[in-house]
Amino acid sequence: MAKSSTPTSRMNRYRSRLRAQGLRPVQIWAADTRSAKIAGELRQQSKRVSRRKSEHETVALIDAIGAADETW
Repeated sequence: MAKSSTPTSRMNRYRSRLRAQGLRPVQIWAADTRSAKIAGELRQQSKRVSRRKSEHETVALIDAIGAADETW
């Protein structure tokens, strides 16, 4: 019976197949919203942005686009 491949070799073959398809790995770091510090900062930024008139116009536009999308 043939020895099964290791997880590392299987992952390398998988990645090679993806690269052959023209894909490449990308790592993305995002804010951890579970963190109290980050959540607090996001709240503060949201409050600051909500006071801007341009933000109200942007939200109205997004709402209008969303409503139009629901009719499709």
